[in-house]
Amino acid sequence: MDQVKSSGTVTHINDQGSRHLSQEAIEKLIQQSQEAKQHAYCPYSKFRVGAALLTMDNTVFRGCNVENACYNLGVCAERNAISKAVSEGYRSFKAIAISSDLKDQFISPCGGCRQFIREFGLNCDVYLSKPDGSHRKMTVDELLPVSFGPEELDMKKVFSSP
Repeated sequence: MDQVKSSGTVTHINDQGSRHLSQEAIEKLIQQSQEAKQHAYCPYSKFRVGAALLTMDNTVFRGCNVENACYNLGVCAERNAISKAVSEGYRSFKAIAISSDLKDQFISPCGGCRQFIREFGLNCDVYLSKPDGSHRKMTVDELLPVSFGPEELDMKKVFSSP
């Protein structure tokens, strides 16, 4: 059976499946993103967003959006969650769930967050959710088709002479 246990800010979802999550694990990941949303600091937009990122060893890192009076310095929930995981040594992820207060539409990551998620591979499932817990599963490739990633930096290049 899946369960969630929390130790401080790090949570674990025990899922019996490998890469494919059980329905119960998906629901718990979405719940974690909704809980993260409660901590959003968004005095300007009043648009709360939460994210919950699931690592390959079933550790969950949560993030929320943090705005700034200098608007372009704000940080999205997805980037916060990923940065927390990376700062703890994680580089591979199973899934990320995103939540907001949008009632009639699934929340989708902004373009910058799509690229940020893409940085760590195309195999991460992305769960777009609504406050009632309903969700839509998408792949990174669906969200960011014909994407640019770290692999392109290693490809053969043509250099012109000066």
